[in-house]
Amino acid sequence: MYCYHTHTYFCDGTSAPELYVKNALQLHFYSLGFSGHAPVPFANNFAIPNEKLISYCEEINSLKSKYQNKLSILLGLEMDYIPGVSKPFEELARECHLDYTIGSVHFVRNVAKEELWFIDGPKREIWDKGLEEVMEGDVKWGVNLYYRQIQEMIEREKTDIVGHLDKIMMYNAHRYFSENEPWYRYLVIETLMKVQQCGAILEINTRGLYKKLSDQLFPSETFLPVIKELGIPVVISADAHHPSEIGLLFSQTLDLLLSKGFEEINHKGFKCYN
Repeated sequence: MYCYHTHTYFCDGTSAPELYVKNALQLHFYSLGFSGHAPVPFANNFAIPNEKLISYCEEINSLKSKYQNKLSILLGLEMDYIPGVSKPFEELARECHLDYTIGSVHFVRNVAKEELWFIDGPKREIWDKGLEEVMEGDVKWGVNLYYRQIQEMIEREKTDIVGHLDKIMMYNAHRYFSENEPWYRYLVIETLMKVQQCGAILEINTRGLYKKLSDQLFPSETFLPVIKELGIPVVISADAHHPSEIGLLFSQTLDLLLSKGFEEINHKGFKCYN
């Protein structure tokens, strides 16, 4: 097994990187990728601070050497794409000599207001407040902006892995719209076609399920047939913030993907930014 989406105490994870390595070895993993949240240019409590980025890279590279005969360890970052705000992915990737990148959207930008809608975080109330204040209560408009931003990220940043594609559904929680509504399905399928066209890998993220914040994977099982038909390579991801989470729901998700006709689940065709 493997896990490429992992957060340590350098960002919003709980523990030292080596504890994740030790748990991966106990689980007989063959590969473990670290993907701390890349620095963003505003105050926050989730990303690696700029002043700790070098230490993060040095510690992961040290673990690579220490465990080179036992486990393939990869250095990555999960990068937020915020138009006009975030740093170009490749620039940061080359500075840090990354093995791979995960591109994600956690903040939806309303250009007119110069404000951000935070669609993740620990509380649904934050999602609701952002919808009302930043998107003026127009959920359809906000969701459109979310997927347009992901599409722009895929085209411009050429990320290796696209993170939790439809996470905007987590705090929607079936309240404002359904994933079966035609306008929403169109946005997701259009975005998946961008993933295919750019040759990116799509993660199947289990975190919402095992944290009981969602009743679905990201992306939802509803869209697995489309992903299979488009031939998009996938990786199963725990989005782990604690060492004990790195393999959660992997076997169940693997069984689901196999039942949907997926043949190659793990994909390691990452660029190296050296």
